[in-house]
Amino acid sequence: MDINEVRALVKDDMAATDALILRRLQSEVVLVNQIGHYIINSGGKRLRPMLLLLAARAIGYQGQHHHTLAAVIEFIHTATLLHDDVVDASDMRRGRQTANAMFGNEAAVLVGDYLYSRAFQMMVDVGLMRVMDILSTTTNLIAEGEVLQLMNCNDPDVTSERYYQVIHAKTAILFEAATRLAAVLAGASQDEEEALATYGLQLGIAFQLVDDALDYAGDSGELGKNVGDDLAEGKPTLPLLHAMAHGTPAQVQLIRDAIEHGGTEQLAAIQQALKETGAIEHTFAAAQKAVAKAKEVLQNMRPSPWREALLTVADYAVSRRS
Repeated sequence: MDINEVRALVKDDMAATDALILRRLQSEVVLVNQIGHYIINSGGKRLRPMLLLLAARAIGYQGQHHHTLAAVIEFIHTATLLHDDVVDASDMRRGRQTANAMFGNEAAVLVGDYLYSRAFQMMVDVGLMRVMDILSTTTNLIAEGEVLQLMNCNDPDVTSERYYQVIHAKTAILFEAATRLAAVLAGASQDEEEALATYGLQLGIAFQLVDDALDYAGDSGELGKNVGDDLAEGKPTLPLLHAMAHGTPAQVQLIRDAIEHGGTEQLAAIQQALKETGAIEHTFAAAQKAVAKAKEVLQNMRPSPWREALLTVADYAVSRRS
């Protein structure tokens, strides 16, 4: 199975989710509709809601609430993107202008808040306190992760432990919530729930590691954003941390200065240092290790096309180039 076959397998569930997203996005405030549709229709992978839908089917869920929660996950993710782009002063995402570049920071932040509140309205509709507990904890941890990342910016002394703490909270926790919620909806056993949650968490870690590698080794056209954006923002991601741990004194000083001051003036030299120290390969290897953990916990799940799709998505997370 490849990723296109996965998308075909989940096509009907995704169509129902997309219809729900568009319906619940509606507001009497024109600017809310305009920005909401702009960001929702900007060509994202919809990977997080797709994971929830696949996991729900893999665990045997037969109801309709998985569409609602998949839409909730997408609204939360979209809200974080709107806020992230303002904080990072980003001007391009998925090959288009960011919402803040198009409509202004104030509007982008406020529509992000609208999407968060809409998500909480929808999770109440499901009527399960456990769902609200998981998602309220998740959104709180995402906010903490964003603050931690802000604290790490322009700090060349960030440790790998602090880096992983950020990607766990900022990215992986929403993947974990998506797959855990599927188990909760299906009334799965505690062991089944923890297995799906571990799958989502490890997949989320791998996904962010690949993102961080592609920021230096990717192609702007494929990525839909500028190569070197993390460097411009002074983010000490794993490729830079590895290069500082294994580079020459001159390379270490070059990278430290770039992190402290931001900017991409030395991007080519830093990319060369990453190449010479094997930093990109190291980061991809770390992602592969996380994916192996994700796939391992699914081994006891009943074989089905849905389980096969989850395994395929795990492989896709590390093979993608955008």
